[in-house]
Amino acid sequence: AMVIDQRNAGASVTPASGAYTLDRWQALQSTASKFSVQQTPSATETGYATRVAAGFSNYLGVTSLSAYSVSSSDYYSIRQSIEGFNISDLAWGTSSAKTITISALVYSSLTGTFGGSIQNSANNYNYPFSYSIPVANTWTQISVTIAGPTSGAFLTTNAVGFIVNFGLGVGSTFSGTAGTWAATNVFSATGAVSVVGTNAATFYVTGIQMELGSTATEFEHRSYGEELALCQRYCTKIAPTTTGAGVGTGFARTTTTMYAARDLPVHMRTTPTLAFSSATDFQIQYLGLTEATTAMAASELSADTISFQATVGSAVLTAGQGMYLRDKDGGSTIIATAEL
Repeated sequence: AMVIDQRNAGASVTPASGAYTLDRWQALQSTASKFSVQQTPSATETGYATRVAAGFSNYLGVTSLSAYSVSSSDYYSIRQSIEGFNISDLAWGTSSAKTITISALVYSSLTGTFGGSIQNSANNYNYPFSYSIPVANTWTQISVTIAGPTSGAFLTTNAVGFIVNFGLGVGSTFSGTAGTWAATNVFSATGAVSVVGTNAATFYVTGIQMELGSTATEFEHRSYGEELALCQRYCTKIAPTTTGAGVGTGFARTTTTMYAARDLPVHMRTTPTLAFSSATDFQIQYLGLTEATTAMAASELSADTISFQATVGSAVLTAGQGMYLRDKDGGSTIIATAEL
């Protein structure tokens, strides 16, 4: 339902290829800066009411940034990698493979036949699909039923089980015949509409659901807390919004460094990597005194707990002294990433 946007908090971004936009939705593009992505624009914006589907508060919005002529080897899509643990019951790649149905609400300034694909993790076994948007700037409910493949390799571990693509403009090299599994690498169906081919064209999507069987059922709305926790398995953003709020507790290891640790809210998919905002966004506090940090770095990490080293500019700390790492001015962030 596109309700979680930890990285960008609703801001419009022009993502690099491979970058994540809204949680779990990744941009794929052969040439940079051909489209932007934004969670639902502000409710104060003209036309907001007509651009939000009934029963939903958010969507993922794509806007083309030029009239780009897609070459045979070009590809543009938004995609989600689904963890293998979550598809193990499908038995794909075996004689017991089960049928799934993908449904969604879509909206575009363009009309026609649009495309997407299912890809395995090795990108060598794919199912292109197509769907229609017959009326511009109107929410359309779509449904695509996919018979499970009896061939191909689909992982059932904590790695990529398969990838769902929604094409935004894909050349012939990476397009295939809709409705057929094939040992190829494709991102969309042949002849699909190119969103990036029209300047300022828009494509919005929400209410994406995948389920067993050949019939799409009503979208299952989950609570915000549940949706956030599911996203935090892959990305956890620590972002105090109150000046002085705690980031972690620890001790001074030397006269210039302290180690701090904190538990993660959920067990992440694997050991994460950490990205910090500016080191000057943090402070060390101890015995009623504060010291500005000059550097931040990851230390020991696990899927449940992260720790990090904070450095100050002069030798003012006392080794072994308990200390508190805090936000300096409401702008500190730590992003733990364990994406697929």
